[in-house]
Amino acid sequence: MHEQLPNPEPPAGTFGPSASATAAAAPPVRAAPPPPGAGRAGRSGPVLLAAGLLLVAVNLRIAVASVGPVLDDIEHGQPLSSTAAGVLTTIPVLCFGGFAFATPALVRRWGMHRLLGVTMLLLAAGVLARLQPSTAALFTGTVVAGASIAVANVLMPGLIKHDFAHRSGLMMGLYTTGLFLGAAAASGLTVPLEHVLGTGWRHMLALWALPALAAFLLWLPQTGSRRAAQAADHRLAASSAAPGPVPAGPAARGGSGTGLRGPGVRALARDRTAWAVTVFMGAQSLGYYALLSWLPSLLQDSGMSDGRAGWMLSFSTFPGFAASLLTPVLARHPSRRLPVVIATVVLCGAAYAGLAVAPVGPAYLWMVLLGLGQGAAISLALSLIVWCAPDAAHASALSTLAQGTGYLVAALGPFGLGAIHSLTGGWTTPMAALGAVLVAQLGAGLLASRDRVVLADALPRKAAV
Repeated sequence: MHEQLPNPEPPAGTFGPSASATAAAAPPVRAAPPPPGAGRAGRSGPVLLAAGLLLVAVNLRIAVASVGPVLDDIEHGQPLSSTAAGVLTTIPVLCFGGFAFATPALVRRWGMHRLLGVTMLLLAAGVLARLQPSTAALFTGTVVAGASIAVANVLMPGLIKHDFAHRSGLMMGLYTTGLFLGAAAASGLTVPLEHVLGTGWRHMLALWALPALAAFLLWLPQTGSRRAAQAADHRLAASSAAPGPVPAGPAARGGSGTGLRGPGVRALARDRTAWAVTVFMGAQSLGYYALLSWLPSLLQDSGMSDGRAGWMLSFSTFPGFAASLLTPVLARHPSRRLPVVIATVVLCGAAYAGLAVAPVGPAYLWMVLLGLGQGAAISLALSLIVWCAPDAAHASALSTLAQGTGYLVAALGPFGLGAIHSLTGGWTTPMAALGAVLVAQLGAGLLASRDRVVLADALPRKAAV
């Protein structure tokens, strides 16, 4: 049982003389218990809400993962130069980072729940744009799809914190599992379906708009009316002016389209915990996207056939499923997070070393280790956004900083790994470079795994009775 002590400090997310004066003396604090109503699903029911979030998650990697298997066809059919094809595959990751920072302004305008529905419509439009037989339409559709996914990426942790405060571990596990499921389906089914249906690559890529439209329809009951969303915004704006954390949950929002008010990215940029989460997100994303682009080439250069090399990349997602689902449950308690951080680094490090020394023989072993390490790392990175935030407003702001900055850093991975390979002519040095990134991932994970929330010194202190 807790009681709130007098709070002379400014509201959460603000900075002033009194907050600065007490920052050194204030001990680390835990997030306040969710207010009444937090963690309950909206009026449509928890099952429908959870199903909607899961289907949205599945869509957040399909538009990206479906391009790689038909990239050669795109190069010859468009046609595109190798450089242009490389830019095409890099655009989504750049969008994930760049457009993430626009999300807070969009949330204030549309509300979190309504905005997520809009992103699914725009995602479908971007995917359908690839039907047009022009290079401009191909690149424009890719930007629209990437921007839509970027906004949805930022929204998801805040929505889970908002609507499933008491089941955040389970929901984050389902969320990251959905990401892996969408990526595996798109990379594994695009070419076989193209052959079965007898369509070209344009129609096959456009077909992936159907899951986005299905996600929009399933999410539609959560969007509510504009009037309800605006009324909820006014209540949240009033409550954010009073001491204490911003309310979360349906009881606070009163409608389905809430635009949460809370700290800005600039405020979080002064917080060490926020930067620890951000660096962890960036480091694990860099390794993931670097190998997503270059792992088949590494295996092919070592004598593996093209078909088997592509299969190895797909196979690595299967252990990733299990790791992404179990990690948020295993690491839900703060005391268990540090071992999980260490495990992600050890697993990925062992896979990197194996790929550098003997990539072909024990390839399945390296894929299992890589899948487990990467699956646990991305799941933990997204879960830390929820766990290191005291409420949904802080989670949304932290998600903007961590994913916006993290994905911009991740965009350097494919380019950097390819550049090092070109300079050295082998894969030992590139794998060593990824190992160096793991050092940063470990250090950031050690700080982020502490039982501390962002902007802790500006939050009301709690005392046990």
